Amino acid sequence: MADIMGNVSNLVRNETDLARAEIGESLTKAGASLGSMAVALVLAITALNVLAAALVALLVQMGLEPLWASVLVGLGLLAIAFAVFASAKSALKQIGFVPTRTARNVSRDVAAIKESLNDR
Repeated sequence: MADIMGNVSNLVRNETDLARAEIGESLTKAGASLGSMAVALVLAITALNVLAAALVALLVQMGLEPLWASVLVGLGLLAIAFAVFASAKSALKQIGFVPTRTARNVSRDVAAIKESLNDR
C-alpha cells in the first residue's frame, strides 16, 4: 500500500509539472501573438494616417466635399479594422489554454491505479 501511495504521489507531481509546462507554452504563444499584433497596430496606424490623408485629398480634388470625403475614408478604414480584429481574435481562440495532454495522462493514471487496486 505504501508503494501505491508513493507512486500516486509521484504521478500527481509529474502531472502537475506537465500541466504547468503546457499552460506556460500556451501563454508564451499567446504573448508572442499579442506582441506581434501590437507592433503591427503601431505600424498600421502610422501608415493609415498618411494614406487616409492622401485619399481624402484625392477625393476632395475629384470634387467631393471635404466632410464627405473624410467620412467615406473613415468608414472604409473602420470596416477594415473590424475584419483584422475578428481575424486576430479567431487566431487567439485556436491556441487552446486547456492542458489536453495532462488530462489524457491523468485519465490513464486513474485507470492504472484502479486496476492495480483491483489486482490486490
